[in-house]
Amino acid sequence: MNLMMTMALTTMIPLILIIFNHLAPKTSPDMEKLSPYECGFSPLENARLPLSIQFFLIAIFFLLFDLEIALLLPIPWALNTSTTATTWMLLLIFLLTLGLAYEWSQGALDWTK
Repeated sequence: MNLMMTMALTTMIPLILIIFNHLAPKTSPDMEKLSPYECGFSPLENARLPLSIQFFLIAIFFLLFDLEIALLLPIPWALNTSTTATTWMLLLIFLLTLGLAYEWSQGALDWTK
């Protein structure tokens, strides 16, 4: 009985969705919806527009500190198990703090350049 019910549901749900798709009103897309979107830039303009290196630096900094969060997620478990993991965690935080202080002192995080 359970197998028959599962087979009936796996057949009926896609059929209901297909029927609903055919009954839904058709939309008429305009030129704005049909035009390709390329990261905020118009694809019909010159592709060789100069981009600020500051944008890429901020993106790299974001990825670096986002990765830091992923590396620091297991801290609660590491604190209960070994002092070696705690030492590595503190070393990682110290190095990242040093890197952030260096970037800040060099003006890499200044948006108004």
